[in-house]
Amino acid sequence: MVSDRGLEVLRAIVQDYVALREPVGSKSIVERHAFGVSAATIRGDMALLEEEELIVAPHTSSGRVPTDKGYRVFVDRLQRMQPLTGAQRQAIARFLEGGAQDRDEMLARTARLLSQLTNQVALVQVPVRRQALVRRVELVAIAEARVLAVLILDSGRVEQRIVDAQQMIEPEEAMALGRAFTETIAELAPAAAAERLARTAASAPPALQAATGAVARALADMLLGAGGDRLYMAGASHLVREERDFQRTVTPVLDAIEEQVTLLRLFDEMGAEGEVATRIGRELSGPLGETAVVASTYSADGSDGHIGVLGPTRMDYAGNMAAVRAVARYLTRLLSED
Repeated sequence: MVSDRGLEVLRAIVQDYVALREPVGSKSIVERHAFGVSAATIRGDMALLEEEELIVAPHTSSGRVPTDKGYRVFVDRLQRMQPLTGAQRQAIARFLEGGAQDRDEMLARTARLLSQLTNQVALVQVPVRRQALVRRVELVAIAEARVLAVLILDSGRVEQRIVDAQQMIEPEEAMALGRAFTETIAELAPAAAAERLARTAASAPPALQAATGAVARALADMLLGAGGDRLYMAGASHLVREERDFQRTVTPVLDAIEEQVTLLRLFDEMGAEGEVATRIGRELSGPLGETAVVASTYSADGSDGHIGVLGPTRMDYAGNMAAVRAVARYLTRLLSED
């Protein structure tokens, strides 16, 4: 059981590590924070925090850094959503005074604004009035290794694309593959369907592996466009500059951001978690497992969209949560005035 002072020590470790990017020791805590106890006492508190897996020593004889669990306790129990700074308020005010613009331009500018406020990757989802569901997929072999992929939604919208199947495919095989895709994604919303396609392609029969993968990628692209699900992004360079916060390389994270499907699904899940929601480290799957996401929702003409930031787990949670919440509220107000 961690004491109240122990939790305050955790708060100090998180704040100092975020600010300095260096493991935090007991001596520096005593020097930087007014606990009124000795370094030996702080070391005892840190030992208990380590037993609870809230902090860890990255190297022998080093200070301590927060774990994903430690960040979660900090966000849920210790952080206080700080007010925006004067500079942040001025940046938002300049944005509000930017004059008339269409919605797409406004969302793109909002992403750039949020990235500037937080020094993180900013993500703004285009609001969708209604999630059209997949009705069926049809595939028609048209010439050698080329097929016509047809995506039909229950809204009546039809998308089609000629796909290089990367292998010879017979008409009967194309029709059967279309039926298999229909069984896989029928009645799903676009983002969920696109994610399901990625998993299905990986388990395709070896004889049709290349064609299945090529068609799945084309269908995923069509689904994102047809469903209206897309993201405006800004600030990927911030993630690159923080690459040393990742154990190996930041490239898989950048790839996941570019694909958008995983982020759109994540936003949908986080939308029901409160005004401002967070996912940290191991709470995220795949390549995002070393990142943190802070997200909120905004409204436009009865439709909801999501807005948030993504960065390494070593981030300013209090400041980022305040910025995301404020920009989401401003965006709702702006879109309501259109």
